[in-house]
Amino acid sequence: MKKNEYGLFTAITMIIGIVIGSGIFFKSDNILVATGGSVSLGVLVFCIASIAIIFGSLTIAELASRNSKEGGIIAYAEEYYSKAVACSFGWMNTFIYYPALLAVVGWVTGIYTCMLFEIEGTLEKQIGIGICVILLFFLLNILSAKLGGYFQNLATVIKLIPLILVAVIGVTFGHASNIKITDVTNMQSFAWISAIAPISFSFDGWIIATSIGHEIKDSKKNLPIALIVAPIVILIIYIVYFVGISLYIGPEKIISLGDAHVDVVANSLFGSMGAKVLLIFVITSVLGAANGLVLAMLRMPYSLAKREMFPYSDRVSEFNEKLGIPLISAFIAIGICFIVIIMHYLTQKFNLLPNSDISEIAVTINYIIYILLYYKVLKMGLRKEIKNKFRGIVCPSMAILGSVIILLGSISNPLFILYAIICGIVTGSAVLFWKIKENNGVKHINKKIMEI
Repeated sequence: MKKNEYGLFTAITMIIGIVIGSGIFFKSDNILVATGGSVSLGVLVFCIASIAIIFGSLTIAELASRNSKEGGIIAYAEEYYSKAVACSFGWMNTFIYYPALLAVVGWVTGIYTCMLFEIEGTLEKQIGIGICVILLFFLLNILSAKLGGYFQNLATVIKLIPLILVAVIGVTFGHASNIKITDVTNMQSFAWISAIAPISFSFDGWIIATSIGHEIKDSKKNLPIALIVAPIVILIIYIVYFVGISLYIGPEKIISLGDAHVDVVANSLFGSMGAKVLLIFVITSVLGAANGLVLAMLRMPYSLAKREMFPYSDRVSEFNEKLGIPLISAFIAIGICFIVIIMHYLTQKFNLLPNSDISEIAVTINYIIYILLYYKVLKMGLRKEIKNKFRGIVCPSMAILGSVIILLGSISNPLFILYAIICGIVTGSAVLFWKIKENNGVKHINKKIMEI
């Protein structure tokens, strides 16, 4: 197996590249809707929501510094809990979390591609373009792991251009009257809490870097550094972009335009040709997120199969030495993605998730699952296995608080209970699958002993 394909810079850009992908571009209007058009309240909620990613990444960094096995959080759950828990983590990520994020990111690519080429943006066309993009990146990463890593680096650098450009121009030439500091005190209505859901989507994806931890050079040193540096950079970039674009065209206009506000801002700033160039940057940004998700997703069935936590593990755990990737795992990942894309299409077609999408609930459930890992780090801190109190007690405590805040922000979603039940069925099935496999293994061993 090829090892150590990715360096520290790739690990950092992978996190930034996945997190800063599509969310900040197409969730700004959702955030303003939830805060009643208050930019200052939106900034405050950004900071509140960032507790989950900043302290969550600091906490997971403690586990990453101790474990460089393939599978990321699956490996951590296996080492610090049990194989049954690790299996449930893996199934949740493989069947729901990663494919849900990919479905939405692919769809957003379709939205902005239709804007770029002035195509009528029907849901069917947007989803169709998204499917093509996802297939393209699966092909890219199947043919060359290094090529996928190089694209991740390039896309991350490119995607920062429109964010910084809009932020600087908005702050310089925007209207300060669009931000009222007094809005922050107007929090009697708790509707603003729902803004945490789209923000959590915008922040999500940092944990995915752990899935290629075993392929990062000097993983026990570099992965924790990446998990610490990237989230802080992301928070700063998000706030300046959100404030900049709100200053420039105003929150009311962003709300009324919805996802099209990016195109309107681009046209206003640079004219029609300049707007197309800016949209190309935005699309590249979203493509970077898609590539990062694919890079991690195609390895998930393989990581589970290596631990015999996936059906037909013998076949799924096969690794193609020539291509440097688990080929059967990649094809399974593609199939799972298509099923979830259909689910996403139906929820959007029939408006089952107003001002939301399937990924937001998947993100929330995942953060609740992370609490198990945060709790383990907290116990290590209390036992003084981690001597630094900030890393061993403060960080995991704040990470748990961040997960609870995200739960509060998502629980009002009309399909939250249904989606939570589906996630429960998936994780429960994983535990049942492992228990059956474990019992069969014991029976097989006993049979061999009896034969002897």
